Amino acid sequence: MAYQTINPYTNELIQTYDEATTEDIETSLAQAQQLYKRWRNDPVGTRTPVLHRLAQLFRDEKDDLAKVLTTEMGKLFSEAQGEVLLCASIADYYADHAEELLMPRKIDSIAGEAQLENHPLGVLMAVEPWNFPYYQMMRIFAPNFAVGDPIVYKHAANTPASALAFEDAVKRAGAPDGSLTNLFLSYDQVGDVIADSRVQGVALTGSERGGTAVAEAAGKHLKKSTMELGGADAFIVAHDANMEQVNAIAPRARLYNAGQVCTSSKRFIVTENHYDEFLENLKKSFAAVKMGDPMDPATTLAPMNSKRAKEKLQEQVDAALQGGATAYFVHEPAEDDGQFFPPTILTDIAKDNPAYGKEMFGPVAQVYKVKDDDEAVELANDTDLGLGGIVFAGTGEYGAQLASRMETGQVFVNTFFSSLPELEFGGVKKSGFGRELGHNGIMSFVNQELVVKRDAPNDNEFGGLVAPAHYHDL
Repeated sequence: MAYQTINPYTNELIQTYDEATTEDIETSLAQAQQLYKRWRNDPVGTRTPVLHRLAQLFRDEKDDLAKVLTTEMGKLFSEAQGEVLLCASIADYYADHAEELLMPRKIDSIAGEAQLENHPLGVLMAVEPWNFPYYQMMRIFAPNFAVGDPIVYKHAANTPASALAFEDAVKRAGAPDGSLTNLFLSYDQVGDVIADSRVQGVALTGSERGGTAVAEAAGKHLKKSTMELGGADAFIVAHDANMEQVNAIAPRARLYNAGQVCTSSKRFIVTENHYDEFLENLKKSFAAVKMGDPMDPATTLAPMNSKRAKEKLQEQVDAALQGGATAYFVHEPAEDDGQFFPPTILTDIAKDNPAYGKEMFGPVAQVYKVKDDDEAVELANDTDLGLGGIVFAGTGEYGAQLASRMETGQVFVNTFFSSLPELEFGGVKKSGFGRELGHNGIMSFVNQELVVKRDAPNDNEFGGLVAPAHYHDL
């Protein structure tokens, strides 16, 4: 695996990085394990000030950090700045709330004074993707740093500079050595790290293929894991939707981050009374896109992250067309030589089409016409994936009713999808399992230790298992 920084706008190879050695891995795991033992009994409040300093560092160095993202994976500079600021808010959130979220939970029990205490689990292994290089890392780092779980991580091979920039920021914020360690690992080395007895948990955000391999390794070695994989998210336009609102949000829902978002809207499912209007307006928005230098504020669509990603998306579009789909709209090619993919709208995608229910990770919209709202929900659920979704309906209440019938991890009604530190993030089906962010996110890798205490055994002391029917005898 070649770890390289290649600017997808200029195609310039900027730097190549050496893979980690066996010695690098051992040193990193030993240091992380030593830190875990030190942290194991330390109060949460001894760590949270570091997160506040990290948040401030991200705000102070917003432009410099954002430029790394834009140079390395092609993200619009304005979107990169937004990612940096979101990271700051996540760090602040867990600095402010970790102690409260990790408080012991008391349990009423005849056994004695019982409570569940939340302790660090141990060293974690994280495997993170290229599309949001800082945000994905902050999602796993901030809550688990507060818990007291050191992390070693493998970032994507095409975003090594971003991986190093994040690690450096954490160090400069004052985190102890071993808190977060970047390793440029091969696939085989990832398996070796997961197998190591010092590693207690594994978190991955990535493709279904990568998730399957890592989850298999984690399962083989009985390591707790969370998986956030892809999505074929539906954007439902209900029969009573406000089309002015729909037309304002739909293009952003597909083209944000050049369409390279797990929770972006991939499948637009539109009731027949709105179908023609929706298509025409989406076409106008796609046609108005300006592809160009992602550092230029006038640019509205950035290049894709790599030549490989662009070629894979083209193969998917070609297969869809060969399978009977219609290219309702294809944007004129970009004038630059960067890895731009022209915004494309596909219609007439039948159930036997290879694109049906599948994720296209780039600026390609699939649009489906349905008779009514019930058929829209049925089609939305007809996929192996279930990460997110959007519903536009006449009222938020009715939209929420439709949303509750969808088989997915998160739904936004009459609004753009968003990620905020207080909102749990994750999916179902082949989109993965577990949650990051919010309350559940900080609980993903904790040892929920039950402690039951008494001053002395009671007169009716018992042993073994006691059926509920016998409680009255104790």
